[in-house]
Amino acid sequence: MKSLLQYSSVSTMAQIHLTHTLLSHLLLTFLSLSTAAHIPAVIVFGDSTVDPGNNNAIPTILRSDFPPYGRDFQNGKPTGRFCNGRLPTDFISEALGLPPLVPAYLDPAYGIEDFAKGVSFASAGTGLDNATSDVLAVIPLWKEVEYFKEYQKKLRKYVGEAHAEYIVNEAIYIISIGTNDFLENYFAVVTGRILQLPVDKFEDFLVSQAAEFLTNIYRLGARKISFAGLSPIGCLPLERTTNVIGKGGCNEKYNRVARDFNAKLQRMIADLCTKLPGLRLRYSGVYDRVLQLINNPSHYGLENVEEGCCGTGKFEMGFLCDSKCPLTCPDANKYLFWDAFHPTEKVNRLMAGLTLSTGLREFI
Repeated sequence: MKSLLQYSSVSTMAQIHLTHTLLSHLLLTFLSLSTAAHIPAVIVFGDSTVDPGNNNAIPTILRSDFPPYGRDFQNGKPTGRFCNGRLPTDFISEALGLPPLVPAYLDPAYGIEDFAKGVSFASAGTGLDNATSDVLAVIPLWKEVEYFKEYQKKLRKYVGEAHAEYIVNEAIYIISIGTNDFLENYFAVVTGRILQLPVDKFEDFLVSQAAEFLTNIYRLGARKISFAGLSPIGCLPLERTTNVIGKGGCNEKYNRVARDFNAKLQRMIADLCTKLPGLRLRYSGVYDRVLQLINNPSHYGLENVEEGCCGTGKFEMGFLCDSKCPLTCPDANKYLFWDAFHPTEKVNRLMAGLTLSTGLREFI
């Protein structure tokens, strides 16, 4: 590493950015070459961070199947991913020697032959609390589990009982959920949860819901599971914009809640692993990783970590982030956030590499 930096003629920051890029590509290439025979599929549950387009098939206003979403995707195609390109789960799948895209279960362009290698049941706007999914009429988590049961029936018919069981048991499961429970539900007041429970009790309720969900998919055959913690949710552009008292800085109250929830989530995960034989459930620490990007943007070739690329970058998301936004940035690679809520493809790639090298490493 030092010799590369010593003899390079580019600037220090450019060297660092190049090094991180090379390491990311080397990691993905190495994993792709070394693990293809061991992981038969990637199966995904959660919210917009991992929804590749299930919301396209339901009557909700929370959609992203229009430009400029997908601007840097294959052929500039908007797929329903809340991003300018691919999601972390897409990069993880590719790194495991599987297809470069994890398809949405409700996408009619795909069938069981595709889902046998990877499938996402995730729905943008959903949460651990059923009340969260009601806010924007999206797919609740319990329904994602029902789709998983339906998927298994199709899988058994397609590949037979024995091989279907092998795929379900040996697949990697990626869970990313929880942000909407706080920002769209609790702190938004609309569901009344904030009047029913103090925030610490609401955290406990969500963790109990997560434990019930994990136990359910375990009983359905899931064994290798990565559960992502919350990011610094108070640093999302939308939360900065509404943080008038904090003069546009991160909402530290929300960040503290995220840290508290993550700590409880980790304790629950440890407890569940002692109770369920054969369960290999691991926590993915997103919070610290995103904070590194925010605090050291130039190390990762980022120039703006406070606003989204789309429009003003302060509040646009979904239909507010459309092709008519005249201020949308020309180069999303310079941004941490694509819209006021979701990361860019560049950051998704980086997060996938970090997840593969830490939380998922022992599975592969």
